[in-house]
Amino acid sequence: MAAFQPANIPPEGLNRLMPMHVMLDEKGCIQHFGPTLHCLWPYGAPLGRSFFEVLTVSRPRGITDLKGLMAHASERLHIELAEGEAPALKGIAMPLQDGGALLNLSFGISVVEAVRLYDLTDADFAPTDLTVEMLYLIEAKSAAAAELSRLSQRLQGARIAAEEQAFTDTLTGLRNRRAMDVVLARLISSERGFGLMHLDLDYFKDVNDTLGHAAGDLVLQHVAKVLVEATREDDLAARVGGDEFVLLFAGLTDVDQLNRIAGRIIERLEDPVYFEGQPCRISGSIGTTVSDFYKAPEAEAMLHDADIALYASKHKGKACYTVFSKDLGQLEPPKGREAAPPH
Repeated sequence: MAAFQPANIPPEGLNRLMPMHVMLDEKGCIQHFGPTLHCLWPYGAPLGRSFFEVLTVSRPRGITDLKGLMAHASERLHIELAEGEAPALKGIAMPLQDGGALLNLSFGISVVEAVRLYDLTDADFAPTDLTVEMLYLIEAKSAAAAELSRLSQRLQGARIAAEEQAFTDTLTGLRNRRAMDVVLARLISSERGFGLMHLDLDYFKDVNDTLGHAAGDLVLQHVAKVLVEATREDDLAARVGGDEFVLLFAGLTDVDQLNRIAGRIIERLEDPVYFEGQPCRISGSIGTTVSDFYKAPEAEAMLHDADIALYASKHKGKACYTVFSKDLGQLEPPKGREAAPPH
């Protein structure tokens, strides 16, 4: 193979044409290397040192001197930094007329890692190097992917917001009847025990009639706060009508514990709420049932039975709670008693 003679190429030209070159003398010592390779030795260039002390030819194996390197001239070389960590290099070596050698190196498929690690720019590569175009493509792809990710997140956020709005009562912030239906169906299908309460406010109509709907809205928002504080994160409190609410207690079927919760709710509801200096006084009647009462719980049956228990509480004089039992069947609530639409 004819030896190459770069003597007529000025150093700045060689640096521009081959910014990752290494020039060795006849002993295999580094005489010069391209500007991009300075990133590998930020604390001092290894000029004058043996190439094989600072770099290791990992493939082909067994190359430890210039003679061995020239035996593989024009072949693809795999080269690694002997000390420290750096991306693997690819290269090719050619003999020089003075007995030395010229190697042209590249980062190969590690170029993206090298660009990130050493903050390289297109000026660190030869103008004809396709790496530059590849970097532009990677950058454009990354920018497009980032934009698509942002768009996807915005769409996901909009979808979640729309779903949240569709399942939320706008006045109280509680879940609405649609959400209650979904959660109730989910609890039944999971075969996990749960308790269900139906709450109807007592004397709420008097508040609306005497102080107006603005006062009624304030009372409903207070009721929502009471119910949120009475339930856990896995439970559900839903406004299913004008002054009617359903509470679902996941994993809770202990009737005594549910009665204690019902009692606390009623006690809290009887605290007056003030509207423009006027006290708004209400209470609540509650009917309770639990999934353990049914061989195969069904939403319609449980809601119906909780409604019967609620009517029993009303029948007993309001401001109390009742647990459903078959003995209450004769207290079928009036057919005209329907939940009023939220206002």
